[in-house]
Amino acid sequence: MKSAYDLDRKELLVNTTKLMASCIVLSLIGAPAVSFAKARGGSGGGYSSGSRSSSASGSIGSRGSRTYDQNGAQPIQQSTTPKPATAAPQSAAAGPAPAAQPTPASQPSFLQRNPLLAGIAGGLAGSWIGHMLFGATESSAKTNEAGEAVGQAAGPSSSSGLLLFLMLLGAGAAYYFLKVRRSPAPDFSGITRSSAVAGSLLADSSATALRPATTDLDITTADKAAFQQLLTDIQTAWSGQDLATLRRCVTPEMLAYFSAALAENASQEIENHVEDVVLGRADVREAWTEGATQYATVGLHWSARDYTVSIMKQRGEPGYLIEGNDEKPAESSEVWTFMRFQDGKWLLSAIQQ
Repeated sequence: MKSAYDLDRKELLVNTTKLMASCIVLSLIGAPAVSFAKARGGSGGGYSSGSRSSSASGSIGSRGSRTYDQNGAQPIQQSTTPKPATAAPQSAAAGPAPAAQPTPASQPSFLQRNPLLAGIAGGLAGSWIGHMLFGATESSAKTNEAGEAVGQAAGPSSSSGLLLFLMLLGAGAAYYFLKVRRSPAPDFSGITRSSAVAGSLLADSSATALRPATTDLDITTADKAAFQQLLTDIQTAWSGQDLATLRRCVTPEMLAYFSAALAENASQEIENHVEDVVLGRADVREAWTEGATQYATVGLHWSARDYTVSIMKQRGEPGYLIEGNDEKPAESSEVWTFMRFQDGKWLLSAIQQ
């Protein structure tokens, strides 16, 4: 008869062997799935339109392809024209630094390209190995009275061999998934439009014009008279909160800015008046054509009575005049951009301080 100690020891070895075999099977099945999940990771991003200024002051509107160009005035702060992508400036004295060559990625194996098949194959292999191991341990544990001495002699040596085999198998699987399957990611940090090879798609895209072609435009005396009339009409309509007149003088974008500013003034129970406008000088800074659209940026210098009052007070009452002077004219200078379609009527499209 076998002693209770021998039976417990043999049962412990069998359970330990089963546990190690189960861990190896799970690793063979789970590792490809984990690597496949990591390969699908990504990031996203999102879009922000920016904040709107609390009044119509500031640089607002659009100037076609030159909306964000530097023209000596305050840059455009609010516009429906999207900002172009900015590129890092290069030093004029030093030439472009040589770009680092990208590291080529190693060719993935069949199992890397097909992680699902790798998991199935690992599961089948693990099941086959487990079946062999479980069968061997169970056969060594089953003895009868006639073969009791043989079972006791073969049990410890066979169990030690199986444990060593499982340890080697587990080490080989860990080495494969940690070393062999890990391939270097391609490094594209050195590729820029300036370092792209001539003839490549990246180089060709940089040579493509991102802005529409423009041609210079001659501004006539009639155009300058139209600009002067627009200055007077727009200031008068603004002072009278006349959106109907503003709609005939400005672009829809500028109308939205003026409308929002007037609504804000109404909420604060104030009114801004610009009266007795006298144009002193008009300097055409630039004029150009983009397709069928013509633009003219003009520096305007005028004098007017510019003041803000409370609509809850009567003239002469304390608190009626909030800002400015309702009797003495003040000098003002702004840069206005006008646009028109195919020699049509000029409309205000941008204001720069």
